[in-house]
Amino acid sequence: MKLSEELTARGFIHQTSAPLEGILDGEKRTVYLGIDPTADSIHVGNLVPYMLLNRLLQAGHKVILLMGGGTALIGDPGGKSTERPFVEQAVVAEQCKKMEAGVRQFVTGDVTFVNNYDWLSKLSMIEYLRDIGKHFTVNAMIKKDIVANRLDSENPISYTEFSYSLLQGYDYVHLHKTYGCDVQIGGSDQWSNIIAGVDLIRRSTGDEVYAITNPIITDKATGKKFGKSEGNAIWLNAEKTTPYQFYQFWLNTSDESVIEYLKIFTFLRLEEISE
Repeated sequence: MKLSEELTARGFIHQTSAPLEGILDGEKRTVYLGIDPTADSIHVGNLVPYMLLNRLLQAGHKVILLMGGGTALIGDPGGKSTERPFVEQAVVAEQCKKMEAGVRQFVTGDVTFVNNYDWLSKLSMIEYLRDIGKHFTVNAMIKKDIVANRLDSENPISYTEFSYSLLQGYDYVHLHKTYGCDVQIGGSDQWSNIIAGVDLIRRSTGDEVYAITNPIITDKATGKKFGKSEGNAIWLNAEKTTPYQFYQFWLNTSDESVIEYLKIFTFLRLEEISE
């Protein structure tokens, strides 16, 4: 089975900017995932892309993990009705260290870690406006769901949050120029931000790069996703979720979700997973 077929069969793929087989079944790629360090640990809800990265590493692709030390100081407006409170840079830096230590337990192999604070903190306002801003239109940006929802709410979106997708797009440009990165992956809620980077690279360099998103995993019995916002995060940190609680979470998985979880969260062969 080709890699694209296996990833699709396992439920890892939600959206792609081009046919998946053309992205992953031919030449070896350099793939990156952005990590938002708004906590000091990862949880089951954001484990999916790390499981995907392990499979890409096994297939011979290169992996870059980008710690959002710079973008975390701005805040992603996606999925929120109010602006995220600002956090001090020292706090974000400490959370990046803890997140990296946790991620290294789940992504094994030759992985490159970078932090976008290293280049975003050096970006001047003139560079930002001339080299990035000129490639985005306000007309298109206000049509994005994550922006449009806030425009119609009682808590309007600030220019700071409005600019988030431009900074994430610039991250992709930087990694493409520096490391030859040509694939970005992320959760389906990040699609518009990831595509912004794909378009920015095409407009600024003429190069073609790609986007892949994975679905947001939910408990099929309740319809809720797993995460901080739902108050049901299962942390991959024994100090935040005890081994007993972790075990009980998997033991009590709803029958409707078992097959999906086995395909995504284990390395069992597909033929070993009985419907």
